[in-house]
Amino acid sequence: MANIRQKKPVFRMAVAGSLIAALASQTAFAQSTPDARREALRVAPHPGMMPHAGRMFPGRSLAGVPGFPLPTIHTQRAYEPDGTFTARWTRADALQIKAHSNPSVPAGQNSLPAQLIMPDIPADFPTINPDVWVWDTWTLIDKHANQFSYNGWEVIFCLTADKNAGYGFDDRHTHARIGFFYRRAGIPVSRRPANGGWIYGGLLIPEGAQEQVFTGTTYTLTAEWSGSLRLLDPNDNRVSLFYTDMAFNRDASGQDITPAQAVITQSLGRIHADFNHVWFTGFTTHTPLLRPDGVLYQNGAQNPYYNFRDPFTFEDPKHPGVNYMVFEGNTASQRGTPNCTAEDLGYRPNDPHAETVQQVLDSGAYYQEAAIGLAVAENASMSKWKFLTPLISANCVNDQTERPQMYIKNGKYYIFTISHRTTYAAGIDGPDGVYGFVGNGIRSDFQPMNYGSGLVLGNPTDLNQAAGTDYDANPQQNPRAFQSYSHYVMPGGLVESFIDTVENRRGGTLSPTVKVAIRSDASIVDLRYGNGGLGGYGDIPANRAAINVRAFIQDLIGQNISIRSNTTGQVNSFVNTNQ
Repeated sequence: MANIRQKKPVFRMAVAGSLIAALASQTAFAQSTPDARREALRVAPHPGMMPHAGRMFPGRSLAGVPGFPLPTIHTQRAYEPDGTFTARWTRADALQIKAHSNPSVPAGQNSLPAQLIMPDIPADFPTINPDVWVWDTWTLIDKHANQFSYNGWEVIFCLTADKNAGYGFDDRHTHARIGFFYRRAGIPVSRRPANGGWIYGGLLIPEGAQEQVFTGTTYTLTAEWSGSLRLLDPNDNRVSLFYTDMAFNRDASGQDITPAQAVITQSLGRIHADFNHVWFTGFTTHTPLLRPDGVLYQNGAQNPYYNFRDPFTFEDPKHPGVNYMVFEGNTASQRGTPNCTAEDLGYRPNDPHAETVQQVLDSGAYYQEAAIGLAVAENASMSKWKFLTPLISANCVNDQTERPQMYIKNGKYYIFTISHRTTYAAGIDGPDGVYGFVGNGIRSDFQPMNYGSGLVLGNPTDLNQAAGTDYDANPQQNPRAFQSYSHYVMPGGLVESFIDTVENRRGGTLSPTVKVAIRSDASIVDLRYGNGGLGGYGDIPANRAAINVRAFIQDLIGQNISIRSNTTGQVNSFVNTNQ
């Protein structure tokens, strides 16, 4: 979340094209049916033209595209956080992605609107570390999602896996451990190494400590999956880790004997720093917070492939002192039950391009049941939580809405999440990347951003070509269709991610940071940022500084570093120089 002041656009492109199109349709408009009149008023995009009059933020248009249904009407109205209203990312919404895709680009190009696409990552990218793969990454934040440096150091947290342990990059998920990196704060990109200058500090959680959550259950291996890390008080060094504790019960061939166990978990620790490095203590006690209940959120008994992970905690300015959590889930139902509704499809009455419920059910789209969940803390220590009704469902649209975040800007509430092309339901298509929804409160009738589609930042993708996979690319597909993933939106609209596959080269390292400019229900990639829109690799800056001189001196003493009479002056000089 952030309060970011946006600059006004410095230019507007000509609107002559849309005016001519509107004038040309006057005669037909006067004599046609309501549906035909609506079709006549639409402006079809073509190569080199920003759709709908080429506005600076063209995604604000909800006029639709000929041959496709109109997006669902969403009011953005706010409801009480503990209410029962759930917004829907509908099929009518998600079809706007395909509607704004160019059907005639040469094979292997990008068919999606350029203002929503991450610039190409060079194939000669550097790696952050030679010994560990890195993917999902997050920062040290406070209750408002400000990103903090601590006593002169910036710190990030990543899912990591050992490159030298004998398994491949695509097997990393069952071996994932939360690691941390640090670097001196305030150093400009031009003075850092190409890979961002991040120093690997090691694992955050002591080996095996997270297994206590699964005492009394059967499992063969455990992993630590994504979450968030809260600096509890900027004047103190106490931190709270919220993460997804995973346990797998598998046979010798790697097949599940029973469904994986996913538990949203809390662990407390402390951050420390001296002149030379950052380290952590604690994280020895792990408190299970939430398990999917099968009532609001699908569990393993209902679906062995259920999603339940990625806790992100925050305080709502409209509800001071109350801590909320968003997370990824699935709609609670038995897998394979054909239960999509007309509301999940979201078509407007009499839309000539609408599908029927039966057509969608016949396609098998009901296997996709993504949801963005909400929970509220029941105590100040955030060690006890209860489920609330999901904020957004995507039934018959997509099966994954990973790493959701709540981002508050100019009084608007944005939910950003990430998803894959391969997790869309039958009949729906979209790129790997960031998807966004905007409303007037935590619980709202969230409107999908950018043409009503939801797409905010996608990889360069040709929707006219089959997807392939990151490990087995379709040679006809854009070679950067899987270039980055696990995007995390930071203050000021900066977005970090990790590199997956660029021109068949696998990554496992931090991507160049990009920036999105956000205005109301639309966004664009800011090509003025960095070099043609690409910032530094792992350019993850703090926008706040936590300076604790007393703790700094204690950490120096604890490291047996010589203390001289002017230590306080040295410390102040260090932390001030590095902000």
